[in-house]
Amino acid sequence: MTSPVGLTAAGRRRAYWHAGAGLTLLLGALYLAHRHWTTVEHGAGRLAGADQGWLLAGATAALGTWAASALAQQGAVVRQLPGPRLVAAQFAASAANHLLPAGLGAGAVNLRFLMRCGLSPARSAGALAVKAAAGAAVRMVLIVLLAAACPGLLRVPRLSPAVLGIAVGAAALPAALPLTPWWARCRQALAAVLADIRALHARPARAAALWGGSLAFAALHSLVLIAVTRAVALPLPPLQVALLYLAASSAAALLPTPGGLGSLDAALALALTASGTPAATAASAVLGYRLLTVWVPLLPGLAVLAMLVRRKAL
Repeated sequence: MTSPVGLTAAGRRRAYWHAGAGLTLLLGALYLAHRHWTTVEHGAGRLAGADQGWLLAGATAALGTWAASALAQQGAVVRQLPGPRLVAAQFAASAANHLLPAGLGAGAVNLRFLMRCGLSPARSAGALAVKAAAGAAVRMVLIVLLAAACPGLLRVPRLSPAVLGIAVGAAALPAALPLTPWWARCRQALAAVLADIRALHARPARAAALWGGSLAFAALHSLVLIAVTRAVALPLPPLQVALLYLAASSAAALLPTPGGLGSLDAALALALTASGTPAATAASAVLGYRLLTVWVPLLPGLAVLAMLVRRKAL
């Protein structure tokens, strides 16, 4: 039986690892930005002269992402949540997510909010897991559908038989491990999440909110980037831009930087340039997307976070 002190030490080690990995990736991103500063500067200049109407459309889509996130979070909980506070919590969570690595900020805000709404810690964590699983599933389905609609845009790297064997072995390893206490806890947590999913799908309104909100969240973020590409006159069809965004953001989610800063920027820029976009135009599109989804709402989001804490909603 692990002591509370041991759990605290383990949590501390994980936090240190996440912070160290995130700092390393951010330093790498800063180095790349410094190395390609001329391209970044040209991209910023191009963004300054962008079409204001399309930027306004992108900002409107960005506002909708928080409503979509609130809808998906309500769909992951059987209990009715207070609507206005739920949307405010998503806005605050998005700001907190840009300060802590690997989504820890958004997870902490939403966990506290659900617990304040009367859910137990286990149920709150389960609701977050259900929402995350639905979001990942929706992204994968969208990537498959868009990849079929835009053949040749995404290129799957060729893997040697040795690499494939290692990947298959790593995937099969958990099934071969003995039933350790850690693995038993993982199975219990997974069983609890599956039970929550079954309970939610017994209520069609909750299932519709979960999947509809998850779909709207991914679609609206794609629309933000599409609007920005139109604003800077990037000659890519909207479906291709959406596919590149979904693929790049899914890859960047594997790297524990705060809010994907650095990792998402690099992945998006790489995806756009690999599709034939000039480097300066790709940089302006990435900067515009970040401006609308991170930098403009960051301070208002932190202000909402402070207000929710002060009113004991978190």
